[in-house]
Amino acid sequence: MAATPLRERKAWQALERHYAEISGTHLRDLFAADPQRGERLTAEAAGIYLDYSKNRVTDETLALLVELAEESGVPQRRDAMFRGEHINVSENRAVLHTALRMPAPVPGSTATLVVDGQDVVADVHAVLARMRDFATRIRSGEFKGFTGKPVKNVINVGIGGSDLGPVMAYEALRHYCTREITFRFVSNVDSTDFAEAVRDLSADETLFIISSKTFGTLETLTNATSARDWVVSALGSEDAVANHFVAVSTNAEKVAAFGIDTANMFGFWDWVGGRYSMDSAIGLSTMIALGPDQFDELLAGFHDMDEHFKSAPLSSNLPVLLGVLAVWYRDFFGSQTIGVMPYEQYLKRFPAYLQQLTMESNGKHVTLAGKHVDYDTGAVYWGEPGTNGQHSFYQLIHQGTVLIPVDLIGFARTLNPLGDHHDYLSSNVFAQAEALAFGKTQEQVRAEGTPQAVVPHRVMEGNRPTNTLLCDILTPRLLGSLVALYEHSVFVQGIIWDIDSFDQWGVELGKQLAQRIIPELTAVDEPSLSHDSSTNALIRRYRSMKTGS
Repeated sequence: MAATPLRERKAWQALERHYAEISGTHLRDLFAADPQRGERLTAEAAGIYLDYSKNRVTDETLALLVELAEESGVPQRRDAMFRGEHINVSENRAVLHTALRMPAPVPGSTATLVVDGQDVVADVHAVLARMRDFATRIRSGEFKGFTGKPVKNVINVGIGGSDLGPVMAYEALRHYCTREITFRFVSNVDSTDFAEAVRDLSADETLFIISSKTFGTLETLTNATSARDWVVSALGSEDAVANHFVAVSTNAEKVAAFGIDTANMFGFWDWVGGRYSMDSAIGLSTMIALGPDQFDELLAGFHDMDEHFKSAPLSSNLPVLLGVLAVWYRDFFGSQTIGVMPYEQYLKRFPAYLQQLTMESNGKHVTLAGKHVDYDTGAVYWGEPGTNGQHSFYQLIHQGTVLIPVDLIGFARTLNPLGDHHDYLSSNVFAQAEALAFGKTQEQVRAEGTPQAVVPHRVMEGNRPTNTLLCDILTPRLLGSLVALYEHSVFVQGIIWDIDSFDQWGVELGKQLAQRIIPELTAVDEPSLSHDSSTNALIRRYRSMKTGS
């Protein structure tokens, strides 16, 4: 926990003075003054090359931002996380998603991690071994459904981190996934989500993975119950549940009561937050899709970035650089959002995954000590794949009145070579970064013969910051490194802001109120309502519309 409040830290105060001096400096001038800037302001690790030269920073800015990270205790808090200390203070828990991807100790090695008296690395690899065995039996056809048919369809039922990670990973790595099995994902309690997922499937060939740590999440259990009803109705026996359902949970009693064989229950631990859980048993559907060997590669990519974050100097540490730059724009430039634009169609769900990772982690209004912050935290992360976004919202990024820093993610090679497609795609990564940085001046517009009345409309101010993350080709290992990069960047931001990036109390109140409202919507007789006038009126209108009265 940082001893000095953020605004009182020397580096923060120096950054405030520095911002006043350089905030109006244009990237054109920074590049003109330093011809080697684009080669100098780069860093590389775990298969990711980061060009951060097109940020509104000088060497002094970067030095002060690194100093702020040092003064805020980034190295100490980082090391405390890796040691398994209880850095999630509001829940008094360790934060050990990094243990999920630690290699198994080699014979004769004493390398391990004991937290609260438990060898967590041994626990993790015990679950991984069971997952590998189960995934292999599904993929080979050895595991049979109630009627003796092998599994041809796998449906993951979860919500939040129990859905966003698996669906993102499946879409991102579809090139490597078996095409012999259909994979679908159900998360929304809206009945349409479930109905469309099973509409064209046969129950006797379908396996449901119910992902819920407590086995009590309303949305997940509602969908799971509908799935059970669908299977039992189609196959005519409650006994079919054991052959068509497995659970990712820690609540054996509720899993058994549901009808799932607890031999097919895969556990995880309270030190795994939902949004950090895609490489735990929550990734069972991912392992089935990829196969155990490729899933191991995914874990290795995570571990590569963990090792870099743990050991690299802050000034060349990719998660630290992304983290301090995010703080720079959020708190000094007042940027409310950060765009993440992957120029890789397989990563189409990556921005949605990052929304939970970043916003659930750092959308906090009090410090670790419970004091209200007097600075901004938690930018809104959003994005779409390139080049699609260029034809929808890039206009606002280029010529709008708000400053939106953007991460552009590109790849040197494609998994699906087709003519010149990939060169055309990649040209846009570099062109967008260049256009956002340097824009087009009035003189340049006039030189093109543009009528004077139109000149102001075609001027591009530039000075819009970007990071370019350039990778070789999308692989399971690279995806692991990319996800871990953002995980640790979020943590760096949280350390500087002195907030708890690992709790999520803000999601609870709405759930509690919904539980109160449900019986008011379903009651046969008119319920007595004691909400505010708006909520009371909406409930009455809903009941009236539902019954047609």
